[in-house]
Amino acid sequence: MIGVFGGSGFYRFLDDIEEMPLATPYGPPSAPVRVGRLDGVELAFMPRHGDEHTLPPHRINYRANVWAMREVGVRRIIGPCAAGSLKPELEPGTFVICDQFVDRTSIREATFYDGPQTTHVSAADPYCADLSAILAAAAREEGIPVAEGGTVVVVEGPRFSTRAESRWYTAAGFDVVNMTQYPECWLARELELCYANVSLVTDYDVGLEAMPNVEPVSTESAFGVFHENLERLRALLHRALPRIGPQPQDACATALGSAMVHQVRGSR
Repeated sequence: MIGVFGGSGFYRFLDDIEEMPLATPYGPPSAPVRVGRLDGVELAFMPRHGDEHTLPPHRINYRANVWAMREVGVRRIIGPCAAGSLKPELEPGTFVICDQFVDRTSIREATFYDGPQTTHVSAADPYCADLSAILAAAAREEGIPVAEGGTVVVVEGPRFSTRAESRWYTAAGFDVVNMTQYPECWLARELELCYANVSLVTDYDVGLEAMPNVEPVSTESAFGVFHENLERLRALLHRALPRIGPQPQDACATALGSAMVHQVRGSR
């Protein structure tokens, strides 16, 4: 089964669904998982901010959300999201298939492994290369401007960046800024699930000095661009989803193979 997390402005995807409320060891997820079929593909969908967008980014129960997806049988997840551009060439309306993240959050529960089993999962390549390639190809075929590869810097929220912070992220060479990719994508890897991102650029971030007349981003303007491009996102998913096969034995599926520290027991 393939899972899709809905982002800002993307709360519904499937029509004929079975609703599956789930309890998890980490508390309630953002919404019940909705399971249905699209073009013969079995899908699970959940809006990460809740059905009425009542959960700000720093209050989303990411662990419960990812756990719930796995509980219904999901092995591969797509996580669309809205993002601000840190580069002039990434214009609003561009889709970025991120392959790296930088974590600038500080108060989120970001791992399933709190002990007593010590576990260090490699984060070198945190996104699924196979899923990402399928999404990028589907975007090109739909005529959607797409950047294949990019770094998303994830900020705590709910506030947007200051100009100084935004200049800092641009100078560091990051591509887009977002509030929800971490720890969502990372928690999927810790459960050996595939995860790929589609970042929809909704605005230029305020510190982009190559664009000196950038107005501070507002929720209204960002949501407006997202809604204008929602049908393109749906078209991309409709094209990509039937092409996604079973999870291969890749870096995602084998993430825990060398991650666990074997306990050293003393002798009497």
